[in-house]
Amino acid sequence: MGPLRSLQALLGASLLVLACGAIQSACAQDLQVEIYKGGFATVNSFIFSNGKSLVVMDVQRKTHESQKLADIIRAKNLPLTHILISHGHTDHFTGMDLFHKEFPDAQIVVASDAIRRDIKNYAIYMDSGGETGAEPALEPALRPRSAENPDGFDYENTIHVLPGNTLTLDGGGTLELTTDYEPAEAPHMTTVYSRDLNSLFLADFGYNKVHFWMGDDISRERIATWREELAKIKSRYAALNPKVYPGHGDPADMTLFDTMIRYIDDFTRVTSEAKSREEAMQKMMALYPDYGQADFFLKYSVENHVK
Repeated sequence: MGPLRSLQALLGASLLVLACGAIQSACAQDLQVEIYKGGFATVNSFIFSNGKSLVVMDVQRKTHESQKLADIIRAKNLPLTHILISHGHTDHFTGMDLFHKEFPDAQIVVASDAIRRDIKNYAIYMDSGGETGAEPALEPALRPRSAENPDGFDYENTIHVLPGNTLTLDGGGTLELTTDYEPAEAPHMTTVYSRDLNSLFLADFGYNKVHFWMGDDISRERIATWREELAKIKSRYAALNPKVYPGHGDPADMTLFDTMIRYIDDFTRVTSEAKSREEAMQKMMALYPDYGQADFFLKYSVENHVK
């Protein structure tokens, strides 16, 4: 190798070292996610971290579980900047009041004003006796603030609507938020995609080995829409082949979409044909013997759709 080539090789190697150094510096702050698996309703919370700051997505249904989640976050010794609520069901937002007190500098945020309205409306519904027999009543601190209840939760001013469809952590790492879905498991829903992780967080579009919640006001039409939206989400992200994180149950791959669509088809068929709620329960449990929440999610879903 001649002198010129030796110099070129040396310069190239030096540039490569510098580039790798920069990459390693960036990689030192790679986005990571940790799952907190709640006991009640098997609901998931997600803690995103880049080594400099934290964002948490959904904050549990029972206060003692919200406290456990808060303790885990506090132990990381990093600032929590945002508390992202994916949709307006209590198993995802009950912990807001505790988190607001534990982390007063963190903003409680939603991806749309419609979700903020859903959260308040569902709190009113739960407080007026809309809860099922298996679900605890709404915590007093979450009762909407009013002239009669001045110490209640101020939904309009405590929950902030994000200005765009992304949420970027302090120090790097962006979460892409999507809300353009038709009413399904909830009237409005947020899914989150992270390019850093190549991971898709489905909120309650996603269940893995947990019976789907189809109780309360989830009509046949909304179940059919849920199926349609799952097919669309699968198509949208197929080329990326992300890891899939459901709102209930363990992470999976993209085959989870086919499993969920099959479950919806089975539930629709079984509850349409069953002569009794007992028959529907038995058939669904026989089809999905290893699925959790049969005594809660499945029970009240069957009661809603087998009269």
